[in-house]
Amino acid sequence: MDGRRGDSGTRGRGEGNVAIQVTGVTKLYRRYGRRHTVGTLKSALLSGMGKGALAPDASVPAIVDLTFGVVPGEMVGVVGANGSGKSTLLKLLAGIVRPTAGAVEVRGRLAALLELGAGFHPEISGRENIEINGLLLGLTRRQIAARFDEIVRFAEIEEFLDAPVKTYSSGMAVRLGFSIAAHSDPDVLLVDEVLAVGDEAFSHRCLEKFAEFERAGKTILVVSHDLGLIAERCRRAIWLDRGRLCADGPAKETVALYRERVAREEGGRRLEAARETPDASAPPPQRIGSGQALVEEVRLLDGAGNPAGRISSGEPAALEMRVRAVAPLSDFVFGFAVSTVSGTSVFGSNTDIDGLRPAEFAGQGRVTLEIPAFALAPGVYSLDVAAHARDGAPYDYRRDVLRFEVTADRAVPGVWNPLRRWRFDGAIRWKA
Repeated sequence: MDGRRGDSGTRGRGEGNVAIQVTGVTKLYRRYGRRHTVGTLKSALLSGMGKGALAPDASVPAIVDLTFGVVPGEMVGVVGANGSGKSTLLKLLAGIVRPTAGAVEVRGRLAALLELGAGFHPEISGRENIEINGLLLGLTRRQIAARFDEIVRFAEIEEFLDAPVKTYSSGMAVRLGFSIAAHSDPDVLLVDEVLAVGDEAFSHRCLEKFAEFERAGKTILVVSHDLGLIAERCRRAIWLDRGRLCADGPAKETVALYRERVAREEGGRRLEAARETPDASAPPPQRIGSGQALVEEVRLLDGAGNPAGRISSGEPAALEMRVRAVAPLSDFVFGFAVSTVSGTSVFGSNTDIDGLRPAEFAGQGRVTLEIPAFALAPGVYSLDVAAHARDGAPYDYRRDVLRFEVTADRAVPGVWNPLRRWRFDGAIRWKA
């Protein structure tokens, strides 16, 4: 655990203006295995197993001793890997499940969109579901009637309004669910991955609605795997790791910490897989070559020469590999290649391209490619390394051996983020 928490993690505690307060919350779920376990007190008594059937060692922690507060007007993102407790947190806040220990408090009218189609009756029409869900969210029949046309227009289901909801596509269902929740005038809105289901136009409308809520002093808690969305649109982000608070602070900083951890762990898994190969001359699936030379370690170094999983765009960095020749070689080339995680090639070079002619390689060696300005756009990148002959025959080619993150003060389209300067002539003026 990083255990890092910004000042925002303590905001709202003990204050009257808190919108969400989570204090020392732990949520345990029963562990189910192959052995028969008793699930209720009644069945425990009838089975004759007594209190031992409800032993706590049969539980799995989903949330562990979690404390944070959110003040009105904040849009807070929640990030973390699958199984980290994000959805459980939203269910606790929505009152769907109760905490095993601790307290949860949400002040004001709450609207939650946690699961696709949750709360809809599939056999009845969209029109009827709007009326039922509006009542469940605390609206009066008069309020529902006044907002009905806007709900339908926002969801774009005019043609299907009187069709059963079971005939709706997943996108239509989530649009309708979000529209009802957004037009119920909530003080607190909980959203779980709604933008991942809708199309581009709907995503923009959702973001516009979020901005309206913020301006009106509403509170939004959104769970998403879209880290770019969280970093750009949320003021603050909470990172959960196996149910525990790992970081809580400004959204960009929290997302950067999370990405750094992911890149470091993925790189570690790749290196560990290579070390566990029984025969070093028989490369694993991501590693091809004759084995005459072996790449034994790969690192990204920052400007101070320290191993890093994250580099600031434009700062100096270095790519390094530790290599070993199984037998002396007179024909050898060393190379690095950087690509996006989706496979787009970004940069690559080797000793042959840069005019170095081999003489002898015997035993252990270290190869370092220094880059004075690592001018990549923010994002996560993958590194390939290779030792090969001049004709391209591989000794040891290792694909996707290391992943790292590049950060910057602002987003940049594409993959290149060079140092740059603007010039203007004529009648063009800018504010200081």
